[in-house]
Amino acid sequence: MKKQPTVAVVIPYFNGSKFIARSLASALNQSMPANEIIVVNDGSRATEREFLHQLKREHSFKIIDKPNGGQGSARNAGVAASTANYICFLDQDDFFLPEHIEILLQAIPANDRQFGFAYADLKIADGNGDILFTNFVESHSRQNPKTSLIDLLQNDMFVLPSASIICRNAFDAVSGFDEQFTGYEDDDLFLRLFRKGYTNHFVNKAVTVWCIHAESTSYSIKMCRSRFRYFKKLATTFNDDADRNLFIFRDCLMPRFGSAFIRDAVKAVLGNTEHRLEVCEILRTFSAMVSRNSSVGRRRKAKLKLLALLLTHSPRWLLRTLKDARRVALFRRLTTW
Repeated sequence: MKKQPTVAVVIPYFNGSKFIARSLASALNQSMPANEIIVVNDGSRATEREFLHQLKREHSFKIIDKPNGGQGSARNAGVAASTANYICFLDQDDFFLPEHIEILLQAIPANDRQFGFAYADLKIADGNGDILFTNFVESHSRQNPKTSLIDLLQNDMFVLPSASIICRNAFDAVSGFDEQFTGYEDDDLFLRLFRKGYTNHFVNKAVTVWCIHAESTSYSIKMCRSRFRYFKKLATTFNDDADRNLFIFRDCLMPRFGSAFIRDAVKAVLGNTEHRLEVCEILRTFSAMVSRNSSVGRRRKAKLKLLALLLTHSPRWLLRTLKDARRVALFRRLTTW
């Protein structure tokens, strides 16, 4: 008799008392219950840790307490503590729709020995859970399921762990999440699963609500740092192949990440944030990497170098004047990648 699949839900927790009760409730009240629910306390403050342990007295789930290591580290620890065949992740501020596990389990093909992951669409909401969009993946991702490496390098994947189910064996085979990232760790994981030959399958139905708010990681300096680390990892991993007219750095990585590096630097400089120098240094390093690449034209190199110098050394009042003066086209041309 064929064994029934088992599912573990892993929830990283870091000072998330504002949201964790909602996410836990959504995991506990599934149409097809999980076999394990594991919340990984990733070094939260004492009061936040106590809040989580108080919930444990009211509901049935497992807690792992560990020093802070980031979301990837917490997810890896949760998987290591589980025994299930399949893993569903859930961020502390998001929540599952009632049939999340059931729909994703049904998406797993029979007799697919190379099954890697199935992912579904999701709804976008604000921090209160009020819906803003109902089909985020279908609207933003050009290719579902994923079939092209070039597409995965050119574009964000829009595969979220909170809307996915992952084969435990595949996850272990690629060593889980790369813990250096706090942002882009999702794309990195699913890219490595794809590269190892594991299959992926898409369900065109929302199974999760992704809540975006001012406390999200995507709004922090951590995301800027992690984005640059991921860019460098990709630039190191994938080489250009002139014989095949394949220029990964110029045609995939520069367009994907360049605009974000510029946008982060402009925002930090005009806002005079505490991380202004660090963000400008990221842009300068990116510019230096572009300058060293032989496939990039001189004009693009010069434009980027000038912009990096301008943002780093010009007074903030001058940059704001240039930005606000619509008749001054130089600044707009420089910041349009």
